Amino acid sequence: MILRGESGTGKELVANAIHYSSERSDKPFIKVSCAALPETLLESELFGYEKGAFTGAAASKKGRFEMAHEGTLFLDEIGDIPMSTQVKLLRVLQEKEFERVGGTETLRVDIRLITATNRDLEKAVREGKFREDLYYRLNVVPIFMPALRERKEDIPLLVKHFLEETNRENNKNVHYVSDEAMEYLMNYAWPGNIRELENAIERAVILCQSDTLTPNLFPIPGTKSNPVLASFNPPDSYSLLEMPGTHSLPETVENLERQMIDRAMKQTSGNQRKAAKILGITERMLGYKLKLYGIKGSKEDASPDVSTNS
Repeated sequence: MILRGESGTGKELVANAIHYSSERSDKPFIKVSCAALPETLLESELFGYEKGAFTGAAASKKGRFEMAHEGTLFLDEIGDIPMSTQVKLLRVLQEKEFERVGGTETLRVDIRLITATNRDLEKAVREGKFREDLYYRLNVVPIFMPALRERKEDIPLLVKHFLEETNRENNKNVHYVSDEAMEYLMNYAWPGNIRELENAIERAVILCQSDTLTPNLFPIPGTKSNPVLASFNPPDSYSLLEMPGTHSLPETVENLERQMIDRAMKQTSGNQRKAAKILGITERMLGYKLKLYGIKGSKEDASPDVSTNS
């Protein structure tokens, strides 16, 4: 089975739904982002390895196929796997068996495999970047996920879901969306699809000071693109339009950046994950900037910077 569609259309959510509504729901559901792993690690991550198979392999380790035995394995961004791994993957699908890296014992597994990609696999096959036999093996049950702009009737339900979820996670009480804000949400093209909508709702809820989301809380294209910048007012002693002659452009940008980060950290009570979302940067980048500018954050609320597409 393969899920096709643009990044952020909810392919992983569909994979979750398929697994947990099936007879395998009480068995493991293992997820792997093929694009997040370098080629040198992907094969050992999928198929496991034996002790001494390579430098650093101090003990044998199960791969994701073994971990998903009798359950479901979800391979996201399947179009990014290298040709060498494609050969081994095809064998697993056809024969249901494989060997760990550095091993000789043949292992058998019983899994449901769900894959996903936002790439044009047909083009990749023509260009020789994706095996034709593997393409036909995966493409038995294709499911195409339409972009959010093509199913705008889903937006109100998604907004309601993300609103409830963000309230619960952030201890907020935002229960309404103004007509003007909903009109914006319905009319915006959402190039980042559901993921972009989720981030926009979470950012708006964090910044909201009442029980209702209003248009000024969203990064509306063509106006002020960032809620922090939209509400940012430099102190009276520092005017961006009347800069002292001793300040160079890099110094000016650095001062503005420092103040925006400081404001975001105060608005989120020092929560680095939430502040990074507001600023539109990664947590790793925010952590670097906090250290650079000597701004303190809440370490217990910070989480590792991990990226995945579905």
